[in-house]
Amino acid sequence: MVDLERINFLSRKSRTEGLTDKEKEEQKLLRQQYIDSVVGSLRCQLENTYIVDEKGNKKKVQRKTDKN
Repeated sequence: MVDLERINFLSRKSRTEGLTDKEKEEQKLLRQQYIDSVVGSLRCQLENTYIVDEKGNKKKVQRKTDKN
């Protein structure tokens, strides 16, 4: 689980008094963990999403692919 309290603490500290190099690295790592958590949660939710048309037919949402 991502420690939002620590992320917020480091953010406030960076605005007021600044961060040490070690704290900057910790902040970067925590932010990336948070982003990965949100993206993973969204991906899971979309994998279990269906669209129902006016006739009641369910169709699973498909992942869009690049065609380059």
